[in-house]
Amino acid sequence: MSFYITHEEFQNQMKAYYERTGNKMQFPEMCEYLYRKGLSHNTIAFPELNDDYENMTDEEFDRIVDSIPFCITPYLNTATSSNVREASMFPNMRDIFVIRHPRYTRDLMHEHNYFEINYVIKGHGKFTFEKEERMMQKGEICIIAPSSLHDFQIEDESIVFTICIRQSTFNTTFFPLMSGNDLLSHFFRTTLQEDGHSNYLLFFTKEHTLLKRLIRRMMIETNRQDTYANACCINYANLFFATILRNYSETIQFYDYQMGTDFSLVLQYIQHNYLTLTLSSLAELFHYSKSHLCAQIKQNTGYTFTELVTSLRMAEAVNYLVNTDLMISEIATRVGYNSADHFSRVFRSAYKVSPGQYRRQNSSRDTELVPFKT
Repeated sequence: MSFYITHEEFQNQMKAYYERTGNKMQFPEMCEYLYRKGLSHNTIAFPELNDDYENMTDEEFDRIVDSIPFCITPYLNTATSSNVREASMFPNMRDIFVIRHPRYTRDLMHEHNYFEINYVIKGHGKFTFEKEERMMQKGEICIIAPSSLHDFQIEDESIVFTICIRQSTFNTTFFPLMSGNDLLSHFFRTTLQEDGHSNYLLFFTKEHTLLKRLIRRMMIETNRQDTYANACCINYANLFFATILRNYSETIQFYDYQMGTDFSLVLQYIQHNYLTLTLSSLAELFHYSKSHLCAQIKQNTGYTFTELVTSLRMAEAVNYLVNTDLMISEIATRVGYNSADHFSRVFRSAYKVSPGQYRRQNSSRDTELVPFKT
């Protein structure tokens, strides 16, 4: 049998328990507590979810969320687990679900086999990751990779929405958004897809109206019961990620215990300066020894510095070959080669044909450029 409680009742019980005892509970612990105390309902009326939520204030939408019930049965007897599985969290036939993160939860470092995205709408939240602790502020979004030891806590009147996405769904549906030619896209793919590697991506979005509208739509679709709700949720999530990457890629930070959060800046610098960049100048700029920088680039991207620069140059050369009528010698100069012969040798090594042959074979049709295919 299923038992239900509204978000408002659940949150009030969390706060009351904390104020009465001075102790906090994890989400599953409170679910079990409510069930044992008879504070949940056998049946409950679902509100109509057909209004225009996009233009509401945060407080108005929060009151809508208060009225939405959820089922607490799946969380029974999972109170002390620090290893959370999809089967114990995801509703049946759902690839994505969204919750408003409860306030006053007990700290518990945990990991799970699905992706978690936390979006701070109002106030702030304490994000703990491995041995790192930071306060996430309004507008910040954090994507946490599976198998990452972490915790997230909020109090007072802060509002945080948590998006949970099955790992299989994330890999097949959302990773194409991160499959561009740029170095950062490649790094995100390899980092987040690598099983057992703890990591997160952090975006500083300030306050983006479209992102807030999309998270609200996902929250509503999560609680609709029709056959289209799951597909709508996936599509809204696609727009959510595309909007982040389009507008806030330059703000990205990530957890890396060796290089720190500035390694993304190294990749961005390579991306924008590969035509004239040398390893020595890059190492000097970022205050690393050449050997250490080489090792970290190889470890984090799978490529050597020279391979990265060459791949970027070749991708740009292909773009010129397919989409312009520039002479081969001019293309060679534009992508950083002083000699057309040298350029042609490198190009032939990469694509197994000469630049001229490549142009003849591909200029009449669209060509997908993926220099960093996994």
